[in-house]
Amino acid sequence: MSTTQSERLRGLLEPLVAARDLDLEEIEVTPAGKRRVLRIVVDSDEGVQLDECAELSREASQVLDDSDAMGGAPYTLEVTSPGADRPLTELRHYRRAEGRLIKAQLHEGGELVARITGVDDAGLDLEVPGVKGRKPTARRVAFDEIAKARVELEFSRKPEKPEKSDKRDAQQDEKIDENKEEA
Repeated sequence: MSTTQSERLRGLLEPLVAARDLDLEEIEVTPAGKRRVLRIVVDSDEGVQLDECAELSREASQVLDDSDAMGGAPYTLEVTSPGADRPLTELRHYRRAEGRLIKAQLHEGGELVARITGVDDAGLDLEVPGVKGRKPTARRVAFDEIAKARVELEFSRKPEKPEKSDKRDAQQDEKIDENKEEA
């Protein structure tokens, strides 16, 4: 995608995205056979719902149809949220990943896998998991030390604090137990 096309698309789409309190993370045009795919990636601190993507897609489609930003060749429009494997490149990405495990490649010092415990304008506070029964250790990493970073997917992590629904489930379990005792 040429810089001019990218700038034109961003200029057309950014106001639509911002009006929904979303961040325009990426615009990508890729060939797909005889067509092209225009992929718009949006995000927010609260995440992005499917309905928001659908509504934004309809609005973006209308704006793009009314302009010549995509030229005359056919294209498919995709509006999506970033995947879990998206690189962490902006301060807001790190803030949204607070509490999550990340893998960071450092400019000097190799690779680091740690949980983000805090984020400020200068860098990250991390908890590095202990190895072989050792306790986790705290570490501070400045943003300029990080070459690249991504969130690590965790499939078996249990929440540290019970969610509201968990409390409700626990109360329901207690009622069930009380009913069993009465029977």
